[in-house]
Amino acid sequence: MTQRTHETFEMVAKTFHGLEDVLAKEIRQLGGGDIEILNRAVRYTGDKALLYRSNLYLRTALRILLPVIKTRIKNQVDLYARVREFEWERYVQPGMTMAVDSFLNSTIFTNSHFVSLRVKDAIVDRIREITKRRPSVATTNPDIFINVHLANNELIISVDTSGASLHKRGYRKGDFEAPLNEVLAAGLILLAGWKADTDFYDPMCGSGTLGIEAAFIARNVPPGIFRSKFGFENSPDFEADLWEDIFDSVEERSWNGRIISSDISRQAIQIAMRNAKEAAVHKNIEFQGIDFRKYPKVEKRSLVILNPPYGQRLIKPDIVQFYKEIGDVMKGSFSGSEVWVISSNLEALKFIGLRPADKQTLFNGPLECRLNRYVMYSGSKKEKYKSKQP
Repeated sequence: MTQRTHETFEMVAKTFHGLEDVLAKEIRQLGGGDIEILNRAVRYTGDKALLYRSNLYLRTALRILLPVIKTRIKNQVDLYARVREFEWERYVQPGMTMAVDSFLNSTIFTNSHFVSLRVKDAIVDRIREITKRRPSVATTNPDIFINVHLANNELIISVDTSGASLHKRGYRKGDFEAPLNEVLAAGLILLAGWKADTDFYDPMCGSGTLGIEAAFIARNVPPGIFRSKFGFENSPDFEADLWEDIFDSVEERSWNGRIISSDISRQAIQIAMRNAKEAAVHKNIEFQGIDFRKYPKVEKRSLVILNPPYGQRLIKPDIVQFYKEIGDVMKGSFSGSEVWVISSNLEALKFIGLRPADKQTLFNGPLECRLNRYVMYSGSKKEKYKSKQP
């Protein structure tokens, strides 16, 4: 946004609860400095090139915010005054369209729509006073998004440099039931520590998101490579040459490993194959129509990630039986592998009948989920333990 090319400034990358550490690691690998983990976000510093690269490369970021106002307010008069005195002409030009979203945790204001309106009014009045022309408001596809966060009396206003949420990679053309968010899918794979050095299985693939994100990781494909546009491209100081250099420097790698995505539904397989083709990774994924309950035995150590139905459409006896069958297949078909299972049905997870080695809380959209890791030993765990004894 409006910074000199090599000037260092603060950015905030938003993410889902539970993915903050993974996102911080990604940012560190990109070259971010002064990294601080927040609630569902990571704060860091970098230059304009890092801002552009963050939007293109970060797999577990939902959006990249550029904080421009940090202050304390007491009332709506303060709110309007603090916003209007800021140099919005650095970011907003007459004729541009904008949208303002507000997120409140405050006793001063309880109506987020009112706060958004006052912020919008202050920005418009500032631009009109200076240029005699005004920007307009657009609810869809605005040129610039303004993010307002008010916690008690602490006000932070940021320019959203991403535009549409970064989970919208641009490859998903069809959905199957409740799809797995792309950012969460990438986060699951990174949480599992997959290095593309073992086979990857997604036995309930739905619209294919896990397999596609795994292929992106294996081939070093930036998740934003198919996006038509980012918010920062509308900035008055957008550096097209810098962005072109960053985009042209993408180095994908060849990869000959195996990703196996399967589903009982023929419709799901068709949708997953179409999405994989849109993402240009269809040659890296094997699609199979398989009933998970009849899954063939996997002979070599692999990584398996399961996103089973959570049970909203199944009566309790059915979902209990289904999760029991998941446990049976894990023991029979994936011995020697590591299996990760995510579900919002915490009760049903108990019926898998296996003790997870690790578990943590994540969110799939509004749904609170549990992610369990199971280490499936070849033979019995007791025999494996005895074999290590002197």
